[in-house]
Amino acid sequence: MRVLVTGGAGFIGSAVCRQLVSEAGVTVVNVDKLTYAANLASLASIDGSSSYRFEQHDICDQEAVDRLFARWEPTAVIHLAAESHVDRSITGSAKFITTNIIGTYTLMEAARRYHDRLPDERRKQFRFVHVSTDEVYGSLGSFDRFREDTPYRPSSPYSASKAASDHLALAWHKTYGLPVVVSNCSNNYGPFQFPEKLIPLTILNAIEYKSLPVYGDGSNVRDWLHVEDHATGLIRLLFKGRAGEKYNFGGNSERSNLEVVTQICDVLDRLRPGLAARRSLISFVPDRPGHDARYAIDASKARSELGWQPTRSFEQGLADTVEWYLASGTWWARARNIVYDGSRLGLPATQH
Repeated sequence: MRVLVTGGAGFIGSAVCRQLVSEAGVTVVNVDKLTYAANLASLASIDGSSSYRFEQHDICDQEAVDRLFARWEPTAVIHLAAESHVDRSITGSAKFITTNIIGTYTLMEAARRYHDRLPDERRKQFRFVHVSTDEVYGSLGSFDRFREDTPYRPSSPYSASKAASDHLALAWHKTYGLPVVVSNCSNNYGPFQFPEKLIPLTILNAIEYKSLPVYGDGSNVRDWLHVEDHATGLIRLLFKGRAGEKYNFGGNSERSNLEVVTQICDVLDRLRPGLAARRSLISFVPDRPGHDARYAIDASKARSELGWQPTRSFEQGLADTVEWYLASGTWWARARNIVYDGSRLGLPATQH
C-alpha cells in the first residue's frame, strides 16, 4: 500500500507519516510545501526508511500534483496540508483561502482524474481522506457536543476556509464518485507542535519565565486530543472508513484555556522548580475576535465503526508533552528564535 500524505512535515501530518511507516508497514510519499510551520526534523525517525519518500511541492500547483499521482500511483491520499492557525487567519486570510480551498480543489481534481483511470479493482481500493477541524461547526452551548450531522457555522476565516474544503470534498464524492472520507477533529496537542499554538507556546514561555497570555477570562473550552491518538484514527479511516461519510475524532477531555495553562505551570513547577510558582506569570489579554466559547466532540461513530478511541488521558498526555519540550530544545529552537518569537498574533491593527 502506498499513501500520499499532504502536509506531512506539519504537526499532525508528521505523526501520521511516522505511524504509517513504523507501525502500519505502509509506504508513504510525503508532499509538503515547507511553509513556516513545517519541520522535516519531525520525520527524522523514518527519514532513512525505504518506505518513506519526500516531495516538496505546493498543492496549488496542478501540474506538479498531476505528476505526483502519475509517478507514485498511490493507493490512498491523506490530505492534511492546510493553513491552520486562527490568529494568523484574522490578519492574513488570503493564504487560508488559497491553500485550504484552492489547494484542496486542485488536489481533488488530480485525484479524480487519477481515480477515473484506475483499473476496476484499484478504483475500489482507493480512498481520499480529507482531514478537517471541529471549528467548522462553530460555538457550542454548555451541554451539546458536535456530531457528524451538526450544521456548519464557522466563525473565523480559518474555519470558514476549512468548511468550504469539506463541502468540496463531499461534493466531489457525490458528483464524481471520488471515494472521499472526511474527518473533523478536536484540538490536538503533543510533541512536534509549532510553538504558536496554546500548549507549546505556554510551555516554552513558562520554561523561560515569560508572561503567559490567556485570551479574555480564559473560560473558552476546548476538547483536547493527543496527536498520536488522532493519527491512529486517520489511519483507521484508510481501512474502515466509508466513502461519502464524516467521522468526528475527540479526546473526551474538555478543559478551559485557563485550566490548561495552570496545569502546564504545575507540571513544570514539579519537573523544573524555579524561584516562583509559574502561575504568577499568567496574564489576561484582549480576547481573539470571534472567539468561539466551547467545542466538544461526540466520537461515538468513530468508536462504533472504526473501533477507535483515545488511549491517553489529558493529564498524562500533557505531562509527557511538557517533558518532550524540555528534552527537545534542538527541535524547537529555530522555530522559537528565528521563525516565530511568541509575540501576539491575530489582533486587528486598531487593537495593537
